[in-house]
Amino acid sequence: AENAVKDYIDHIKATVPFALDGMRIALDCANGSASRTAERLFTELGAQVYMLSDQPNGVNINDNCGSTHPQQLCMLVSELGADVGLAFDGDADRCLAVDEKGKEIDGDQIMAVCAEYLTAQGKLRSEGFVATVMSNLGLHKFCEENHLKLLCAAVGDRNVLELMQKESMVLGGEQSGHIIFLEHMTTGDGQLAALQFLSILGQSGKKASELAGQITHYPQLLQNVKVGSNEEKTAILNSAELAAIVAREEEKLAGHGRILLRASGTEPLIRVMAEADTQDLAELVVKTLVQAVENIQKILNK
Repeated sequence: AENAVKDYIDHIKATVPFALDGMRIALDCANGSASRTAERLFTELGAQVYMLSDQPNGVNINDNCGSTHPQQLCMLVSELGADVGLAFDGDADRCLAVDEKGKEIDGDQIMAVCAEYLTAQGKLRSEGFVATVMSNLGLHKFCEENHLKLLCAAVGDRNVLELMQKESMVLGGEQSGHIIFLEHMTTGDGQLAALQFLSILGQSGKKASELAGQITHYPQLLQNVKVGSNEEKTAILNSAELAAIVAREEEKLAGHGRILLRASGTEPLIRVMAEADTQDLAELVVKTLVQAVENIQKILNK
């Protein structure tokens, strides 16, 4: 397919009604597939682009760059005084953004901005969208305040897509920046997601920090606890003792935080996550729950 790159770029460009004339954008391509397309895509739409990690050599993909390591991009945006930064991962199915102050904008915030815009356009079907159980409490609060239905799927883009299709929703994704716009594609695409966000940014007349700042980001802490087997994972998570401790910790949060314990589907791990008003409280809750899981594990292994 000799015209594959052109065909792809033309398709992505056709999903937005406005150009990006005058917008100054820093792009981190993670030394991956976006290195072939991103500069051309955003330049053709009128943006002035500054490239980072766009020289793949076969071994440097995702190497201290891209959406999993956005620190360099944050610094570059601040140094250049750019309007926004965009970080893709190696295969470019994910995208995170950076505001003009050099602060990261995650997938939850991008989805919230897009959901609000689609609602105003009358295009957000079923009055809501799909996130995952790992999405930040701030996203839940935003949806409550804006009368949006938020459904949470298990982690994984396949689970997100299945729930979107079941509930006839056109928007869904993950905090990591894997976002599906079902009107345009049935899979996540980082450059598509980036362009939807940039189009909204350009039309709004606001700065990226103002758009993303509508969604409060609660401190979120995740810690993994290694276990011996699937049976052990199940026994621990179904433990009445653990349930009692979780209930006690939830009382401490008093509606201003969230706890999630789940078994990894691919590794012998129990993932312990807590959100709270402050980082200190989130750390205290996670520490307590990790200790509880480890104590139950010791009892089971006696």
